[in-house]
Amino acid sequence: MKNRSTNYIIFECLSRSANEGFARGTVACFAAQLDPTLEELGDIKTAVSEAVTNAIVHAYPDTLGRIVVKARVLEDNVLEIVVRDWGKGIPNVEQARQPLYTTGGEERSGMGFTIMESFMDHLNVRSIPGKGTRVTMRRRIKPRRAGS
Repeated sequence: MKNRSTNYIIFECLSRSANEGFARGTVACFAAQLDPTLEELGDIKTAVSEAVTNAIVHAYPDTLGRIVVKARVLEDNVLEIVVRDWGKGIPNVEQARQPLYTTGGEERSGMGFTIMESFMDHLNVRSIPGKGTRVTMRRRIKPRRAGS
């Protein structure tokens, strides 16, 4: 698959919990141009929520910081979403991707990456401690026949 995009959006927000809903809604509105089913749209919204919440809770636990979200439409009806922060970073990405692993205390489930991976076709997590994290997710939206 080529990475040539046919459309994209980029926005930046502070790591405030109120912005999680904004990011989820904005990406969902952008994804609507691909005519996703309600199930596909729900999966995308959930994955974005998890990625942005991770940045809010883990990247900037004691301070406000920048979160940049980029969504683009690639060839073959693929939606790519990148959530980037410049926070604490993840010392061990493989460990962080294990179900139930969390550094967020008892109130966190440790299922964020697992949820993202189950709802998207592709998940890549790159992180450098002290420099931040980039989560890239892709989901192919199945084209629907006219009238369906």
